[in-house]
Amino acid sequence: MKQEIYMAREIETKCIHLEEEENSINHYGAISYPIYQSATYAHPGVGQSTGYDYSRLQNPTREHLEKTVASLENGIDALAFSSGMAAITLMMELFKPGDHLIVDADLYGGSIRLFNHVSEKNGIEFSSVDCHKENVAAYIRENTKAVYIETPTNPMMNVTDIKALAEITKKHNLLLIVDNTFLSPYFQNPLDLGADIVVHSGTKYLGGHNDTLAGFLVTNREDISERFRFLIKTTGAGLAPFDCFLIQRGIKTLGVRMDRAQENAIEIAKWLKEQDIVKKVVYPGFKEHPGYEIMKKQARGFGAMLTFELTKKEYAINILEKVRMIKYAESLGGVETLITYPMTQTHADVPEHIRKQNGITDRVLRMSVGIENVKDLLNELEEVFAEVRGE
Repeated sequence: MKQEIYMAREIETKCIHLEEEENSINHYGAISYPIYQSATYAHPGVGQSTGYDYSRLQNPTREHLEKTVASLENGIDALAFSSGMAAITLMMELFKPGDHLIVDADLYGGSIRLFNHVSEKNGIEFSSVDCHKENVAAYIRENTKAVYIETPTNPMMNVTDIKALAEITKKHNLLLIVDNTFLSPYFQNPLDLGADIVVHSGTKYLGGHNDTLAGFLVTNREDISERFRFLIKTTGAGLAPFDCFLIQRGIKTLGVRMDRAQENAIEIAKWLKEQDIVKKVVYPGFKEHPGYEIMKKQARGFGAMLTFELTKKEYAINILEKVRMIKYAESLGGVETLITYPMTQTHADVPEHIRKQNGITDRVLRMSVGIENVKDLLNELEEVFAEVRGE
């Protein structure tokens, strides 16, 4: 009989192997976890269950994926949803009319749209704060229930000290919610730094192939896990089995993809800094970035997202129209390099004064760097920039 020895696994291994399912041969020995494409399950007898009753409650394929994501984020539970926004929408059901939330001023436009047009309508109050530089404690009220941040933020790459913020939220008995989409669990684990809930758009780095929508909520608190389980059963936004299979498959290569994409992003960010038509490049891996030291302390990498500002609006428009291999598209985190115009795409529904306050102008572009050969990416950028300059 084999002696069971359990040691802490590195994250690359955790992306591929779910430790609790080792030492057993299930599913006819299938290495790839099966897709259980079933809406309901037969009962062995009255009052008896196989552990699965109806797929809105739970499905074996979804459960396997959720255990993997919980393991990657060092949480006790993860829940898989039909999209990132479905995950955030369900999370907001933790709050009731009259509750107040402090949210980061620079957030994904879909989150801002949800808060402004749905949550506020439901009686929840918000304070928009630059959490990376302002005194968050000064905005806490008697009815404040949570602080919601992204770090780095979308698209301006602001970095908040999660551990320092967690000390404030714990002192005041508030939830700390961190959207970890930009770095993924491979580079950052907010729960380890004091967060209570982690949000992911699984569509992005976890899936990694721009072919599936998904979202996740992860927690290390039993009370929150129980509430989420009740809510997902009640609202029915769980991720479908085939989509779970695709996200699980994507996670297996998360480590190698993140490493390669980050290497490429660093080279492209350096190249952009040297271009005369580029006014500013925002990448947290640069030492001059205000969040550089915080990132070194709380993350294992700087990611593959960068934002840059051109000297003229016309340059930004022309770049979007001239890229070929690099795609002008609204998303991030896939194997392909994408370039996005936040003003008309990801942040189109954000009020103009907030966009300007955050630095999102008609000259700003956001790039999600993929895993292509960096020489090919730089060759295309050189050609496109030469065309834009009229050379």
